[in-house]
Amino acid sequence: MNDQVRERHAAQIDGLCALGALVAVMWAVELVNVLDDYRLDRDGIVPRNLSHLDGIAFAPFLHASFSHLLGNTVPLVILGLAIALAGAGRLLLVTLIVALVSGLGVWLTSPSGSVTVGASGVVFGYATYLISRGLFDRRVGEVLLGVVALLLFGGALISDLIPRSGVSWEAHLFGGIGGVLAAAVLERRARERATAGATSLPA
Repeated sequence: MNDQVRERHAAQIDGLCALGALVAVMWAVELVNVLDDYRLDRDGIVPRNLSHLDGIAFAPFLHASFSHLLGNTVPLVILGLAIALAGAGRLLLVTLIVALVSGLGVWLTSPSGSVTVGASGVVFGYATYLISRGLFDRRVGEVLLGVVALLLFGGALISDLIPRSGVSWEAHLFGGIGGVLAAAVLERRARERATAGATSLPA
């Protein structure tokens, strides 16, 4: 096994560990939330309330019930695995961009008096990241992975954007936008690194 293969394998292990850590934190927080009569959910996203702006960071780790958490965990793990194989840095950057875009969108547009919790915005962002990534980097493998993600989750992406009571379609919409943005930003960074590496080769 050469150094490049070892480095790629180590990066994949790190990515899977990072995904496992994110999921473990979600479940640990949910356990504490249950024991505290779900009072932690008050720290979710409260629209246009500056004192609750930090809810953008907390909301993906808070859920209204174990069934809500389980419903987000399954697709998050499936989609997250495909991203985590590119390394912990890639997974965490995608998660950060998606969570910020989704959370800020919810904070700006959700109905006054509502409180939004849950990782569904991140799930939508993971899905649209995978779907759009191949369009930016033009790699056949990633285009095919995007097609698979579209076939598996495309129906859910569309149906969950329909406004209905008790579901934050805003989190889904802006999470999806965040995923496309993450794909564009990270591909641009990859091109810049490749260009810098090519221009710095010794003569």
